Amino acid sequence: MPRTTHFVAVCALLFASLAQGQDAGPTAAAPPPKSQLTAELFYQLLLSELSLQNEDIGAAFGLMLNAARRAPEPQLFQRAIEIALRGRDANAALTAAKAWQQALPESLDADRYLLQLLVGLNRLSEAVAPTQRILARADDAERAATLVFVSRFFTRASDKTAAADLLEKAFAKDLSRVDTGPVAWAMVGNLRLLAGAKPAALAAARKGAQLNPLSDDVALLGVNLLDADFEGAQTLLAPYLAAKPVPEIQMGYVRKLVELQRYPKALAQVEQMNRNQPDYPEAWLVRGSIEFQNTTLSAAEASLKRYLSLVQTPVPAQTTPDADAKLTPRGAVQAYLLLAQIAQKNRDLTLALTYLGQINSPQDEAKIQLRRAMVLAQQGQLAQARALLRQLPEKDTDDARNKISLELQLLRDNQQEQEAYDWLVLAVQKFPADAELRYELAISAEKLGRPDEMEQILRRLMVEKPDYHAAYNALGYSLADRNQRLPEARALINKALQFAPDDPFIIDSLAWVEFRSGNLNESLALLQKAFTARPDAEIAAHLGEVLWTLNLRDQASTTWQEGLQLNRDNETLKSTILRLRGNL
Repeated sequence: MPRTTHFVAVCALLFASLAQGQDAGPTAAAPPPKSQLTAELFYQLLLSELSLQNEDIGAAFGLMLNAARRAPEPQLFQRAIEIALRGRDANAALTAAKAWQQALPESLDADRYLLQLLVGLNRLSEAVAPTQRILARADDAERAATLVFVSRFFTRASDKTAAADLLEKAFAKDLSRVDTGPVAWAMVGNLRLLAGAKPAALAAARKGAQLNPLSDDVALLGVNLLDADFEGAQTLLAPYLAAKPVPEIQMGYVRKLVELQRYPKALAQVEQMNRNQPDYPEAWLVRGSIEFQNTTLSAAEASLKRYLSLVQTPVPAQTTPDADAKLTPRGAVQAYLLLAQIAQKNRDLTLALTYLGQINSPQDEAKIQLRRAMVLAQQGQLAQARALLRQLPEKDTDDARNKISLELQLLRDNQQEQEAYDWLVLAVQKFPADAELRYELAISAEKLGRPDEMEQILRRLMVEKPDYHAAYNALGYSLADRNQRLPEARALINKALQFAPDDPFIIDSLAWVEFRSGNLNESLALLQKAFTARPDAEIAAHLGEVLWTLNLRDQASTTWQEGLQLNRDNETLKSTILRLRGNL
């Protein structure tokens, strides 16, 4: 804000306050209480503002705080705090806030500033008193909202564990109440989760659910806990989801399921939403996305078109957007891109280009151009497709790097692995320090039947970037998959696990070493852990094969079916099913 703005504002306050003491005339209404501001204080405040303009912040703060103490006006205390913070002196700001609270003990704003500053300075023990004063002012109608408001201050504390302990203490009177207990426990639980205390956060959520299992606040916490303890959070959320959940919260649950790749559960939820809230657009978009992934293309097309109709975005009738058209909303961009891919799969390339032409979104130009390139490749014009991607602008190194990735995706999606390898050789020459490109070059070498070259690239990468765990995992898995040097493969994968101990794909690699080593039960336990953490088609392929080898044929088939629902095009999964069962 320009300096003159504060100066003029303070002058206006002073003139208005001084005017309160003048005779208003015989016909005027009763005058307001006479201000304590005098001409002397007026002059002092002007000096404060002039000192601030001259960057003498210490003098400006001292003059303003002195004036506020002599004429306790909320605006003056607030201005003193602003001046102190401008000088990056939080302790001075705290002094002003304390003076404000002492001078005007009934001021809610004084306690709000005081609480914010105490938390920011990590003086949490002192924050209990202003918290309790704020809560004491709230009546029953606004108490739940006040609990949420107060808790937001504590999320900024550097010591989240201490902040959660203090919040639980400050909310003591509310934690057992049926009306405010659920929200109070939810706020405590959110802070516990931020502190990394996941079991404590789940315990707080359960206490809130005991008071009201249909609490929106507890449900929101439950959704956030799905990452930490899926089964525990799922049990917590079940009564809420079975009742009449708020659509936004249910949609948050769905988004979390998609993030965790639990697509069957996510699809079941959006189907329920489509039945209960048929005009809720986002549910149709997510449903169409999952149906597309499941390759149920006609169903996906219908869901996506329903979404577009609900958000009043027309199904396109032209191949290029009007230059003056509004930007396409984010959800519509996703819908059009998916519809374009469906048209491609149905070999209706003209329709695919029509969908792409309906998108007006500069930030998605790379995605749109990639899809256009895919259409050209599908028409047998791979060289033209690659040229189209190369026309994308390069404003910086990130743009150049992104174009390499797009062209690599184009080549691999069209099963041009030799071309992909040659392209990566050039890319590594251009960006020799890029670990991702060198890793991809190693993967291409293996796909071309050059495992020795793959190993050479990965070994060099391990020396230069010893914490690049993907290299250890890739080489270890490759050795296990070829049933070679299994002790060395195990050592490499365990090295990768040191850097990423909970990575389900690295756990899958270790399980494959155990399977190749004949340790079927150990392999099964690891694969079940990996698949629970991250449902994935390739992990499903491995888990199903171990179950099949253990003669648990029904369980194997069920697992493979789940994998096909996740990704019907996964080559490892399809080849495993055909090799062992003989049919998909």
